[in-house]
Amino acid sequence: MNRIARWARTEWGPLYAAVREPLVRRRWRAVPLTLGAVCLTAAIQVVQNQSWGYQLVQNMGAVRADDPWWLALLRTPLSLYVPALDLPVWGALAQILVVFGIAEICLGRGRTLAVAYAATLAGTLYARVGVALGPGGLLGLPAEDAQVVDTGPSAAVVGLAVFLGWRHRAYATAGAVILAMVIEVLVKENLAGKEHLAAIAGVVVLCGVAEARQRWSAARVSSASGLPPSQFPSARPGPAQRRSCR
Repeated sequence: MNRIARWARTEWGPLYAAVREPLVRRRWRAVPLTLGAVCLTAAIQVVQNQSWGYQLVQNMGAVRADDPWWLALLRTPLSLYVPALDLPVWGALAQILVVFGIAEICLGRGRTLAVAYAATLAGTLYARVGVALGPGGLLGLPAEDAQVVDTGPSAAVVGLAVFLGWRHRAYATAGAVILAMVIEVLVKENLAGKEHLAAIAGVVVLCGVAEARQRWSAARVSSASGLPPSQFPSARPGPAQRRSCR
């Protein structure tokens, strides 16, 4: 039992410490972006279930692989907050509240939106590439998937979860998220599952770029000061750092 507790503290301790202090001090004022996203998603759900609102939401936030690029890019920002009609809306709201809330506190609003939209765009790009490849290849998709409406926060949530796991060294948690998405595709091979994997791939590239920039910056400072790079703290919080990383 003690071993499990130690592992849990190592895995989630830095993340818990980063989230707890701002929430205790500022409560809901610590996550205005998250609260706004939850309210926007709930409002869109109400509107799209009205006889007059469904087509309006489709025109503003529904993305399909056969849409022109310019139209898909215009609709992508809102598409993240359009819940899928075939899934319960409470699931989307819970995902946004928990994952976006943690990310907003730990990463800041700007970086949270950047990672969320990068993951969403990676999924959207994959759908186009997959349809172009056709159903024969490993990464290919059937032609009918070009008409599938691509909305919802799930790709952004998965991407943020992996990025947070990397940033706070919760590698087992990030690995579990990736494994769950792989199992999803193996059990039920569909566009959404493959887009989740594409979103993860896009975020892994972001993590690699960020890691390379950190090492390059440390090497520059080391060269200027004459100290080894190990003397400089990483931009990512370690287990002993009990502060927000905003």
